[in-house]
Amino acid sequence: MAAPSSRAEALMARRGEIMRRALGMDYREFERSPIAFDYEALMGAHGYSLEEVAKVQRAAGVGGTPLLELRNLTDLVRSYAPAGHGARLFVKDEAANMAGSFKDRRASMSIHVAREKGYAGVIAATSGNYGAAVASQAARASLACIIVQEAFDSAHLGQPEIVEKARLCEAFGAEVVQLSVGPELFAHMLELLDGTGYFAASLYSSFGVSGIETLGHELAEEMRALTGAPPTRVVVTHAGGGNTTGTARGLRRAGATDTEIVSASVDLSGLHMASDADFNRKSFTTGHTGFGVPFATWPDRADVPRNAARALRYMDRYLTVTQGEVFYVTEVLAKLEGLERGPSGNTALAAAMSLARDLPREATVVVQETEYTGAGKHHWAQLNFARERGVEVRVGDPSESVPGRSIVIPEAPEQLRATDFDLARMRRSYVRNALAHAPEGYEPTDDDIAFLAEDTNSTPEAVEETVAALAAGE
Repeated sequence: MAAPSSRAEALMARRGEIMRRALGMDYREFERSPIAFDYEALMGAHGYSLEEVAKVQRAAGVGGTPLLELRNLTDLVRSYAPAGHGARLFVKDEAANMAGSFKDRRASMSIHVAREKGYAGVIAATSGNYGAAVASQAARASLACIIVQEAFDSAHLGQPEIVEKARLCEAFGAEVVQLSVGPELFAHMLELLDGTGYFAASLYSSFGVSGIETLGHELAEEMRALTGAPPTRVVVTHAGGGNTTGTARGLRRAGATDTEIVSASVDLSGLHMASDADFNRKSFTTGHTGFGVPFATWPDRADVPRNAARALRYMDRYLTVTQGEVFYVTEVLAKLEGLERGPSGNTALAAAMSLARDLPREATVVVQETEYTGAGKHHWAQLNFARERGVEVRVGDPSESVPGRSIVIPEAPEQLRATDFDLARMRRSYVRNALAHAPEGYEPTDDDIAFLAEDTNSTPEAVEETVAALAAGE
């Protein structure tokens, strides 16, 4: 038997072949050059209209979730906002989906495609809500399901949130394969796909990301019905990029072209997501900069050859908040609005409350998701786990938080202050990564420059300046 490293290398060498068979899609059809590909052709390759996607989702018990106005939180923000300021706050309650998050929308389409193509089962690699969504939808479709989960550190210790998600996947009948933190997750998923012949229910396929477009479309139409206009801002919790991408595309398809897309992540700078030492010091499993920045600056690090989640195409602004702010807002939402929800959507809510203070009263800010909460996802469980790992938890100024070392919970809502992340820097990083992944000596064409401009939500002139600066070693 080959050594594990040799086996992993052999599997990675066959990655393209395995993923083509496991997705029923040949990504080579969309390639235009070593840098550019036909993104819209990829997104439309599944052949479903938005109306057909919504129909599939409704049959699967997904979508049509409530849009709620957070009147008490709006009043709270207005109590300390400057005169005439304090935008109206709304939230799309995605916890009402089958498995309790917006990721049911992704999973419903992946499972529908798997069943239509005749696969006997599905496999997904995730430690987050997506695993529960895939397991739930697979159960409804009578398909076998394997969830591969990065679950614990070298001491075999798992975060309560990850343990909770594994429990839910198993409750839906899935087989959960748990691994320690490290690079073997993808190789093991490839091995399972190769051995079972199951469908790859990837987070990053066009099937999955298109499933989120209904979320953006729904909230645009619902806001028109409630307020007479699309929202001024939509705040999206950002990790791998599918949430931002799908929501923004759905808003555009609903004609909400003037709505500003604001992505939000928890600031976990300084912690490495593949580090055994850092794994259990981050308290959050998703919605943080450890995924948000790398996936935005190089989306094709995903398990599919070309990631359908390309957040930089759609971001107008990227905000970060601290863990303490998210925990604070989680409790405020429960006590003032009667909504006890998990930390993922509350990451966007913390950023939204900060935004709302500085916007005029007639403006509207929509948080586009909530997630279910449970024993392991509850904020008290996460804070207790942090304390047990030696992380300081205290009340004070949240700006004093140090990721992995301290969680500082605000004393008052006035201390909620989201921080802008440098989008220009992220765009430059994306262009650098695109050039680095092209063959040595390759010169970008005009088509490449136009593609990079679209993929970074910038201009060809800005991309050319970046390419020239990088070539000059700047």
